[in-house]
Amino acid sequence: MVIESKINDEISKIVLKNNKVYVEILNLGAIVEKINVEDRYGNKENIVLAYKDEKSYIENPSSLGAVVGRVAGRIGRGSFKLNDKIYELDKNNNGNCLHGGYKGFSKKIWDYSYSEDEEKSTATFTSFSKDGEGGFPGNLKVKVTYSLEGDKLSIEYRAYSDKDTVVNLTNHSYFNLSGNNKRNVLEQKLYIDSDKICELDKNLIPTGEFLSVEKTPFDFRESKKIGEDINKNHLQLEIGSGYDHPWVLNKKGDFDAILVDEESGRIMKVKTDQKAVVCYSMNFPDELPLENGKVAKKHDGICFETQNLPVGYDDCFLDGIILKKDEEYYQKTIFEFKCI
Repeated sequence: MVIESKINDEISKIVLKNNKVYVEILNLGAIVEKINVEDRYGNKENIVLAYKDEKSYIENPSSLGAVVGRVAGRIGRGSFKLNDKIYELDKNNNGNCLHGGYKGFSKKIWDYSYSEDEEKSTATFTSFSKDGEGGFPGNLKVKVTYSLEGDKLSIEYRAYSDKDTVVNLTNHSYFNLSGNNKRNVLEQKLYIDSDKICELDKNLIPTGEFLSVEKTPFDFRESKKIGEDINKNHLQLEIGSGYDHPWVLNKKGDFDAILVDEESGRIMKVKTDQKAVVCYSMNFPDELPLENGKVAKKHDGICFETQNLPVGYDDCFLDGIILKKDEEYYQKTIFEFKCI
């Protein structure tokens, strides 16, 4: 089932629902505002962080639930070189470009359409970034499709440009399987199918080097509590004040990441066609009230930002996000919700 409602003259809400999952999406930033799923006792609760006042999404300092880009994450020094030309970007994060700059897709009002059949409900959002916006080349058309089928929510991203450019889109939802943010995520168990992470410098920019997760707090190849090692003495944890790193995915199993909350019984499984997932443990929450009336605290949520590797210094990993003129950018991530 699909339900449309108006919040004001510009902002609309689209609901995708079936007997298992209920999803609310705003056309502002293509933001996922709610994902309601049952716990083991049959209680349906929201498992993503949401602001109490929907007006808070206009500024949305934490990018709650938003599609971010043109390029997710940080671009070192806010510039890159493509086809022998240097592009200077918005420097909106300590001299770096974060999530596409000041006018990234998380700030835009998207056009939308929706459809449904017996098996699936779908909402498609489209947006546009003009040539030079934020410093990026190319008139870029973007389409993001959310599809709810059974207990699976899929997100498909497509983009097209009339010039060679760079694109690396993702969704910035903060998950917390306790439901309605009753507890932080430190007791929730995380599995990531990854042998290595990208090394980050003090500004959280990739250095171009990889670090093995073996015998480090970053080893989630066997499921463990997020909080088990998050306060261990490790330079990479000190840099980010927690986890905020790209894990390079092995692509060996059925799922790339799994989150489990044993108290509620909720499980979320993540599968993506992307090379990496940035897991961010909400190390720097903002001060805007959440839907439970409380201000977010550190580690109240965790993001699964499926994407290609973020761009570091000296354009390291840039090749992975180049979109050629008139070619299609495509990626897909599936979130599957279960209960034990």
